[in-house]
Amino acid sequence: MTTVKLNGYIALLLMVLLGSCIKANYDDDFTPGDPLPPTGGYSSSDEVFKKFLVAYWNFDDNNNETISNTAPTQAANATTVDGGIKGKALSLSGGYVYFAKQFDAFKTSVFKSWSISVWVKVKNNGSKRTMILQLARKDVSVTGCINFLLNTNGYPATNDSVLRINPTFTTVTAGTQDNLNNVLDKTNLNNWNHIVLTYDGNTGVFDNWLNGVKVGNFPNRGTGNNLFNAFEPNEIIIGSNYNGIPGKVPGSDANVAPMTGMIDDLRVFSKPLSAANIKALYYLGKDQK
Repeated sequence: MTTVKLNGYIALLLMVLLGSCIKANYDDDFTPGDPLPPTGGYSSSDEVFKKFLVAYWNFDDNNNETISNTAPTQAANATTVDGGIKGKALSLSGGYVYFAKQFDAFKTSVFKSWSISVWVKVKNNGSKRTMILQLARKDVSVTGCINFLLNTNGYPATNDSVLRINPTFTTVTAGTQDNLNNVLDKTNLNNWNHIVLTYDGNTGVFDNWLNGVKVGNFPNRGTGNNLFNAFEPNEIIIGSNYNGIPGKVPGSDANVAPMTGMIDDLRVFSKPLSAANIKALYYLGKDQK
């Protein structure tokens, strides 16, 4: 009888152990029950939340948006260089990459919730803010529907340990909502840093993440008139706003200058990433996967 009970306990233990090796399902298109890959439930960054990935720039061979295979309309002081977080990266020297196109993925009717994930190498400069990406309102305003801003103006170039993330978005009434991160003294701006913005159109929660840690101080942006709106027509600018593009100045913003720094593995999703997704993208990127 003791042997039977012992065998039963062993069988139960094996079932528990095997069950713990099943990969979690974070609303992606993996089949629950697949064997657990090595990092965060995924073998590469390309697997994370992939059915909700609506725009992607890997900057390996060119500056094209890869899902639609759209080439930039205009670019300045922008080159692809070795030394990216994965393969090559976009290097800007007071430059930008501009897409004068209405992407279907960013139309008002479908782009309600979203996430933006990117790896950056950028320094403080003591004078100008840095625009990583803007969903611009075509010929309407220097302020876009999404303004992925870093407050690189707030600290001198000698400060390589503080990064202030201060993105904004435009509301349904054309107002502005933002979020500002804590001062993070342990950031090393000489290295690649992973930044994620997430916005939930159901709750109005707008979060900032840096290197797998939630850092925004003001996430609850509200609903109703405070909800995000992707006004049409809109366009994509990487590294600047309209003020930095010749012939495209529907206003002036002396606080933002075309970016100097590097960008890699820029992803836009049509839903807010979970904490597990964000951490997976961070650790997979560190592993160059």
